[in-house]
Amino acid sequence: MDVDKVIALVSAAGIELTDRRRSSKDDGWSLSFSNGAAVEVSDGGEVGVSGNGAADIARLLDLPANSR
Repeated sequence: MDVDKVIALVSAAGIELTDRRRSSKDDGWSLSFSNGAAVEVSDGGEVGVSGNGAADIARLLDLPANSR
């Protein structure tokens, strides 16, 4: 899944994107959302979710609840 699709799906659910930056290894994106979730999207399309709102984001993206 690409970063723009992740942002679109989560934003459509009313959860605001609060930060978007390249990962420290410059191999993907680190996203932060207003519900406390952090999403890592690799340039290869792998997605990992962590943080307080991770379960909600994982459900929106159709990922396993413990995807990170």
